[in-house]
Amino acid sequence: MNHNDTISETDKYLDGEMFANMVRGGAAQLRFNADEVNNLNVFPVPDGDTGDNMRMTIEGGVRALENIHTDNLADVTKKLSQGMLLGARGNSGVILSQFFAGMTKGFVGQPRADARALGQALEEGVRQAYASVITPTEGTILTVAREAVEYTVTRIDDRSTITGVFSDLIKEMYNSLQRTPDILPVLKEAGVIDSGGAGLFYILQGFYKILLGEVIEEMDDLPVLSTNTAPDLSAFGPDSEMTYGYCTELLLQLQNKKTDIEAFDPQVIIDFLVTIGDSIVCFKTDSIVKLHVHTMTPDAVLGFCRRYGEFLTVKIENMSVQHSESNDTAPAPVPKRPKKDFAAVAVAMGEGIEGLFSDLGVDAVVQGGQTQNPSAQDFLVAFEAVNAEHIFVFPNNGNIIMAAKQAAQLWEDGDVCVIESKDLGQGYAAISSLNYQSGDADAIEAMLTEAMQAVRTGFVSTSIRDADLNGVHIECGDYIGFVGKEMMVAEKNLLTAAQKLLSAMGGEDIYLITAFTGKDADAETVEELHRVVTEAYPEIEFYTVDGGQDVYPFIFVVE
Repeated sequence: MNHNDTISETDKYLDGEMFANMVRGGAAQLRFNADEVNNLNVFPVPDGDTGDNMRMTIEGGVRALENIHTDNLADVTKKLSQGMLLGARGNSGVILSQFFAGMTKGFVGQPRADARALGQALEEGVRQAYASVITPTEGTILTVAREAVEYTVTRIDDRSTITGVFSDLIKEMYNSLQRTPDILPVLKEAGVIDSGGAGLFYILQGFYKILLGEVIEEMDDLPVLSTNTAPDLSAFGPDSEMTYGYCTELLLQLQNKKTDIEAFDPQVIIDFLVTIGDSIVCFKTDSIVKLHVHTMTPDAVLGFCRRYGEFLTVKIENMSVQHSESNDTAPAPVPKRPKKDFAAVAVAMGEGIEGLFSDLGVDAVVQGGQTQNPSAQDFLVAFEAVNAEHIFVFPNNGNIIMAAKQAAQLWEDGDVCVIESKDLGQGYAAISSLNYQSGDADAIEAMLTEAMQAVRTGFVSTSIRDADLNGVHIECGDYIGFVGKEMMVAEKNLLTAAQKLLSAMGGEDIYLITAFTGKDADAETVEELHRVVTEAYPEIEFYTVDGGQDVYPFIFVVE
């Protein structure tokens, strides 16, 4: 049993202060192991992002706890959950945020918890995590959480300690993780354990280390849980209206890899800022841009500016609170765009794809895709910016759909419909058919969903390890081609892989091919691709779009 003959008061109960420190420890432990989790990728493609998604999700919770001033467990977990729900990225990140949201429900009204209460909260976390997935798949993070919690709860009695609970939890979590390939055949075929389950294990291992008093060096890189004087929270409460927006200030270090620093004109930032705010100051000194703006959507400012560099400093303050703490005249409310009936929000990675979507009628593009999954908060910023009664969202990646849906549930100022586009091709087909003339949101949704069914999307990338998948032998460095979760070709030559993938996707039965070319496909290679495809299939319409995407030299959308 997980108990000692003599139980100290500190180990008998878990309070908010200790839990907040454990969260920081869990985030730090995952940060240290994020690359390992990323590499637990079924397809040997350099697009594994589970570790990063889960890391950024829990670090969203850590940031929410920065200025926590209570040791009340219920209050701390509520704040943590809010931060994680907004910061959730990728399917594993959303499931992680729902696990902690469930634990938060379990701790409602409890300033501290004993082992039994902790066990009940863990069970609630598992229930909510499962409920967040329409069709739960066993052999994943869900199984790892469930089996570990079930084992742990059976061992809790009146003498159990908090440390003992977490000792049992991570021990069984590790064992469950090793069993995932026996449950999910695709993991066994790829020779990996489940990445989401591994991420959860590292987080809770960090929790346990903090309980044992261990030092995790990576915690130095995380936000400190400040004990400074809190702002006047009475100035902005649960029923307050956000009228004055956020005073947002930053120093942006322009990056050579993102822009031509010498030629960079800050007017490009100013032109963006005038669409979302006022009181704008923006100028460039050498390679640094200084910026000030009053806006309802500071995250939009940060996301736009990161196209050109990285931040040296960032300060965001609620101007309602600012005003209450001074005698100054209140700032003018930040204007919003007039509300319209319909709008579209799409996820895209690559300047060419972003531009194409905008040309096709998308009102706001959320930057992201494979390896850079946007958070629920990123979607909320876009919803705020488009300001429409009905918003259609195109995630364009199977690993982004859950975050988009989580944002849709959080949005209260209109109807959000997530069109479940699982890849670029589906999104492109649906967006190309955008038409609001009927004025009927349900009819528009049906039309967009139907448009997706007419296309298939094939990807060409580079393998990062040896593997045998779907009967295809792959060696590290091969060019591989796949559709959805089906591996189709592996070749030493990029163009050969592209040709064979198109053949496997239907060849002469295809009547239209759109090839989105990535950063790793130079002009000569694209020209040669055009030649070999048009020679092989003279009756097929073939178009190329300079997508500018990472990871995939070619993405083929075929009809």
